[in-house]
Amino acid sequence: MGLTSRSLLYTVVFVAVVCVGLTLWLWPRLSGRGVLPLLGRLGAILVTQLTIMSSVLLAVNAENSFYGSWGELIGKYDRAPGQVTQGIESGGGPNAAPVEAGKGGLVKHTGTEGIDKTDLPQGPKDKVGAVESVRLVARRAGVVEPAFVYLPPQYFQEQYKRQRFPVIIAISGYPGGITNLSHFLRVPKTASELITERRMQPTVIVMVRPTIAPPRDTECVDVPGGPQAETYFTKDLPEALKSAYRVGHAASAWGVMGYSSGGTCALELAMREPGTYPVAGALSADYKIKNDLTTGNLFGDGEAGEKNKREHDLIWRLKNLPAPRVSVLVTSSKEGEKNFKETEKFLKAVKEPMTAAKIILPSGSHNFTTWRREVGPTLEWMGKQMTFPQDVNN
Repeated sequence: MGLTSRSLLYTVVFVAVVCVGLTLWLWPRLSGRGVLPLLGRLGAILVTQLTIMSSVLLAVNAENSFYGSWGELIGKYDRAPGQVTQGIESGGGPNAAPVEAGKGGLVKHTGTEGIDKTDLPQGPKDKVGAVESVRLVARRAGVVEPAFVYLPPQYFQEQYKRQRFPVIIAISGYPGGITNLSHFLRVPKTASELITERRMQPTVIVMVRPTIAPPRDTECVDVPGGPQAETYFTKDLPEALKSAYRVGHAASAWGVMGYSSGGTCALELAMREPGTYPVAGALSADYKIKNDLTTGNLFGDGEAGEKNKREHDLIWRLKNLPAPRVSVLVTSSKEGEKNFKETEKFLKAVKEPMTAAKIILPSGSHNFTTWRREVGPTLEWMGKQMTFPQDVNN
């Protein structure tokens, strides 16, 4: 039985219940004095506690997919990069995107705040690039948000001084933050290596968190009467970056990616605002946004709230609304990822002019070991979808 299978969970829960019952039944017989009754009581407690804890841990893992297989549980991970393929298998639906296809006042620099030097590419910035720690001022959403900005080596080279660069907004999962993107997902190092190897065009990467009202999970949604997260991502964030960096002004130079809930945000933003983010990469994303204990009521009440909630269901959007002109890449694993079936449904629902690519691993989990296998190919794919260079006079 697989580590995340329901049959394993139900079996262990059944064993735990039996152990509790046997312990209660046998306890009077183990109440005597002596070594054997003492060992019997200790053994009953140990076995009961072990089965109960195993049930709890299996339930948590089945829900969150931290470990997708027995091999991963004992530390045997496949670290080979994932392969990008077309979104629909041959004979099934529309064609997917081919794989080969002066500082402004809205950004406040904070030096190296929060940056671990071990997370950075090592070398001169005109050879490997650099990472800046900043605060992004969002005038519409009314917040000031932290971010790391990776600038490619070409940004500092003389021959590129009049060029605008494509930009990728990288969104962490919830409740993680921007350090997860730099430290655990290794975005700056991976981008620097890809650019040095000429597998990715020079790109500015801005690392941000998915919520603008922590500890609440805002899920990139404009909450009625509450935090305006979608406005932040689609209006404030681009405005701030364009005011401070030489990044593309045309939408064709912009993309958004993320992992877990950040991947959900990436898909939502691209499909809801294709004029801002026509390219998206989503690692282990969900395809609808739901209310839960961390989000509160994101959509409002009544008929308007139900309509808002429905429109954040991406598969519903593809079936009931015109498809946006965007290119997306989604990832999952056949074994160990709970979003695999929904990923298949999403890919089958994609229709023109939208295109989709995918990375489907044989096995993987909802953790950074899996996402590190996917982030390089995702960045490489996204770079091929965005335009570069653009002259600063444009």
